Formats: sequence, structure tokens, C-alpha cells
Amino acid sequence: MTTRLERALGAFYGLALGDALGMPTQVMSRQDVVRVYGTLTGFEPARPDNPVSAGMPAGSVTDDTDQAVIVARLIDEGRGHIDPLRLAHELLDWEKEMRAKGSFDLLGPSTKAALDAVARGVPPREAGRNGTTNGAAMRATPVGIAFAADPLDMFVDRVVESCQVTHDTTLGIAGAAAVAAAVSAGIDGASLTEAVGTAVAAAHAGALRGHWIAGADIASRIEWAYDLVRDLPEAEALDRIVALVGTSVASQESVPAAFAVLAVADGDPWRAALLAANLGGDSDTIGAIAGAVAGAVAGLSALPAEAVRTLRTVNSLDLEPLTARLLTYR
Repeated sequence: MTTRLERALGAFYGLALGDALGMPTQVMSRQDVVRVYGTLTGFEPARPDNPVSAGMPAGSVTDDTDQAVIVARLIDEGRGHIDPLRLAHELLDWEKEMRAKGSFDLLGPSTKAALDAVARGVPPREAGRNGTTNGAAMRATPVGIAFAADPLDMFVDRVVESCQVTHDTTLGIAGAAAVAAAVSAGIDGASLTEAVGTAVAAAHAGALRGHWIAGADIASRIEWAYDLVRDLPEAEALDRIVALVGTSVASQESVPAAFAVLAVADGDPWRAALLAANLGGDSDTIGAIAGAVAGAVAGLSALPAEAVRTLRTVNSLDLEPLTARLLTYR
């Protein structure tokens, strides 16, 4: 249980690590990241001209971590199940709180559109029928902590509960299933290669759920992206990820990009999170996904202790009790 708990904590804090490192470079181009930072080597505050994260101090997490905590809490309070309507209201309440603080880091486009629909009275099962971005994937880590990926069909059922209200599409569910399954495999002791294989299988299964949306197959793109950059020098690998895989909020770009980063970093959580931060684009989400998977495989002890202390202090983050409760559902 100790080993499993350490891996689960590695996943949750790894998510926060990648999120916080990528926070200052989100929505920046790769060229601008290089121009401004050279190579990002640790936590940085957001520049005042960043349209999303302006004013956020170094080490701050964003909506990726906040929404993952909401999902984790709802799994625990729902005794292993998420009420989609409650998730919708929790996310709306979170955005109201962010607005009250003057934050620009608000709901993503798919989530916002779906929750606006819920507020108008659209049933939760219909609200997410157009959600294709990575909002479901970025908050899927607690599903991987709470549930084993085998049997896969039952696992994908849990994934669907976490994303149906906002991302009830083949692309949204496939991306979320890939992330959650890789985390789950890591917590059960899988190697990085085995975790990626589990992610691919889950993405295939997830693509059979939800409303069909035209788009590249996420499972195939994860396999391709993972092989695309292995053994390349870091700078060349990052440029290739930007040029060929893509770093936008689209699930079929950012989710495979995270797995490409994992290949370059050889599963090291700190290195993977830093590489994602240096990509630009949706760097906080790519970093959150890569950090969660790497943390699940390597465990909390593989994350720099000082970085974890920073995450806890800056964000008043205490994930240990919630993570331990999630493990009771496995």
C-alpha cells in the first residue's frame, strides 16, 4: 500500500508540478518562450502581458490542478461515482470564484459552452456533445488513481462519468481515457512503456463512446508521437512536437504531445514537466498530463522535494488525505 500511495501521490503532485511549470508559458509560441526565457529551468512568475496567467506568482497552479481536485473530491463524496450535474455546478462555482479573484484563468472553450448549456436547462447528457478539447483529459488523473484500468470497459465507464457533461465526444473521452489509464497503470507498477500501451488501449476504447466528432485518432497519434521524438536532442524534439504533433487545446494535439514529452524525458517527472513548459502553447495542460503519468510510474520520491514544497506552500495544496481516500476505491 505504501508503494501504491507513493505512486498515487506522484501522479497528483506530478500533475500540479507540470501545471505550475507550464503556467507562465501558456499561450506563448515556442519562439517567444525561447526569446523570453531561453530555456525555462524552474518555476517562474507569469509575465504581466500573458493574457491568461498575468499576475500569477511562481509555482502557481491553474485550472488543470483545481479541476482535478474537484473531480477527486466528487469521486470520494460520491463513493466512487460522479454526479454529472453536480460536477457541472462545481465547475461553474469554481469559475465564479476565479472571476471574483480577478483571475483570467477560467474555463476552457468546450467546458464553458457545455456548462452554459446546463445553466440554460440542457440535460447533462446532451450538454457535452461538442466538447473536443483537453479539459476532460487534464482533470482525469483522479480517475486513474481511484480505479484499476482492468477491466477496461468498466474503467472507461468511470472516465465517462468524469467528462460526459462537458466532453461527451469520441475525441474528448478518448483523450481522458488515455491519461487516466496511463496513470492507473503506473500506480499498479507498470513501466513507462507499459503505461503508454495501456493508454493506447484505453484511447481506442474511449473512442467508441460519446458523440462522434471528426478528428485524428488519438490512440494512433499517441503511438506515433511517442516514437516520433525518441532519441532526439531536447531542442530538436520540442521543435518537432510543435511542428508536427501540435500544442493547442485540441485533444488530438495536446494529449499526444504529452506522451511525446514523456518519451523525450524517458519518464522523469521533473524533466518531462520542464520540457512541456518550454513548448509553449497549452504548456500547462501538456505538462500536467506528462507530470501525472511520469509521477505515477516513478512515484513521489522522483519529484524534487523542494519543488513539491513550493507547490504546497504557494497553493496551500495538501493532496495526501484526498489521494489516500481515492485509493480505497481500487
